[in-house]
Amino acid sequence: MPPTPRALITGASAGIGRSYAEQLAKTGHSLVLVARRADRLNALADELRRGHGVEVEVLPADLSTAEGVGVVAARIGGEPPIDLLVNNAGYASRGRVAELNADALEEMLRVNIIALSRLSVAAMKRMVELGRGRIINVASGTVFMQLPGNAGYGASKNYVMGFTRTMQAEAQGTGVQVQLLIPGVIATEFHEVAGNNLSNFPPERVMQAGDLVAASLRALEMNEPVCIPSLPDIKDWDAYVAAERALTPQVSRDRVAPRYQRGS
Repeated sequence: MPPTPRALITGASAGIGRSYAEQLAKTGHSLVLVARRADRLNALADELRRGHGVEVEVLPADLSTAEGVGVVAARIGGEPPIDLLVNNAGYASRGRVAELNADALEEMLRVNIIALSRLSVAAMKRMVELGRGRIINVASGTVFMQLPGNAGYGASKNYVMGFTRTMQAEAQGTGVQVQLLIPGVIATEFHEVAGNNLSNFPPERVMQAGDLVAASLRALEMNEPVCIPSLPDIKDWDAYVAAERALTPQVSRDRVAPRYQRGS
């Protein structure tokens, strides 16, 4: 009988992370729940143990600190092995660049970029050694937008997209599956933390967290490397990638373009 799959979820105490925990528990996964708020984690763990009879580890950690990231990275490299890592933890510290609180920006980048990177490194190392495993990195629909006041958060999620797509290229032939998840507006407390309100969005633009997570897990089954849950046709993503490829040979040549030459 194969061992029970084990998933580690960051940002598991609320919103998207909590929904991953609930849906994976329903399918019999053992869980490692990571977040700052131990009280919420323990309450969720008790609920999932009672409701689904699954094994749940609680791992409180502040991913804005090196110590917190180190604790989680060590668990990823430990036993029993982690079969699925969901790098979901992240938040938005917004403001126009000239008005940003630089310390708040740096703390956000430690969570959105440094923590995700270090946990991805730990997971890839262990999973490649085992020849199996899955990683989901959560980006944001803002990767396609340049919204005033969103430079720091949007750029952090562009990093997630670029980092994850290169991970996918490196994962080829290793037995490790890497998904880039690009949510739109999701009905969670994320927006209140970021100083926004869901009522500012038209209802037809707001997805429930459970639907997002169900789409992500279905995309894993389908082996789709990029999951944009509300995108009707994956060919639109393919066109985006094709446009990138068309630019690639143009960015490195032995001379500047004619429009930059004097007298042209």
